[in-house]
Amino acid sequence: MGDAILGFVIAEYLFGKYLKSAEGELTRLRASLVKKEKLAEIAREISLEKEIKLGTGELKSGGWRRDSILANTLEAVIGAIYLDSDINICRSFILSIYHHHLEAIDPKDIKKDPKSQLQEYLQSRKKPTPIYNVISEKGSSHQPEFTISCKVDLLDDIVIAKGSSKRKAEQIVADKILHQLKNSK
Repeated sequence: MGDAILGFVIAEYLFGKYLKSAEGELTRLRASLVKKEKLAEIAREISLEKEIKLGTGELKSGGWRRDSILANTLEAVIGAIYLDSDINICRSFILSIYHHHLEAIDPKDIKKDPKSQLQEYLQSRKKPTPIYNVISEKGSSHQPEFTISCKVDLLDDIVIAKGSSKRKAEQIVADKILHQLKNSK
């Protein structure tokens, strides 16, 4: 529930502040503010890691430092504040912990992710969308490594990249392809 409330409050704030921005810009702004890494950053800023109670295994592995645990905990706190009070108090809390981040953003600075950029690049040239394939999955559940390949009509070779998630690997391979396409002009 906390993630939904956070998304709503941030979207509401951005819509009110950037009335003339396009929907896509606002969507990218919101996504940049509610992603796991940003939530973990804010959790660290408010020292939330000091309040987390973890099991022995997570304590030994340093779970209080893990972005996913910090992000999930902050979302849970937001949900708890909402349930214990109301949306106005919850909104005040969210806007207070996000204050500096909200002041520092600019819709024009948030770029589309590499996968979106690549798809638009190919569509503008009337080429088929990229095809991503998982080559391998390795590692533990705490440190996975995905190897992804991608083929596009404008390049002869298949491009390969690795990442800690399928999504990250796809973003990296799309970015590599974009660089190759722009350097081949």
